Amino acid sequence: MLPNGRYIMKVIETVISSASLDEVKAALQILGIEKIMVSRFVCNGSMKGRAAFHRGTEYMVGVITRIKVEVVAADDLVGRVIEAIGDIARTERQGNCRILIHPLVEATL
Repeated sequence: MLPNGRYIMKVIETVISSASLDEVKAALQILGIEKIMVSRFVCNGSMKGRAAFHRGTEYMVGVITRIKVEVVAADDLVGRVIEAIGDIARTERQGNCRILIHPLVEATL
């Protein structure tokens, strides 16, 4: 907490697979974080994509659906949030869990 009674806040953005979302939400609730923003998007990168079938023909889909979870947390809670998300969402596959942390300069409610 700052001398003026305000808290240093951070925005934590994480990109996870959709299979991890329920567990991540439960872990954040245990930490006392109930309000999160969740977005679904498709991405294309170093991931290989997945095989799909259309009218009996197999083809590769080059984009993958991911979930982005955004959390605003006090600076002293950030380490525990990152650990909770990482323990659940990280796998050996590249791109399954990316975590970004930004300072929160100003917010209005």
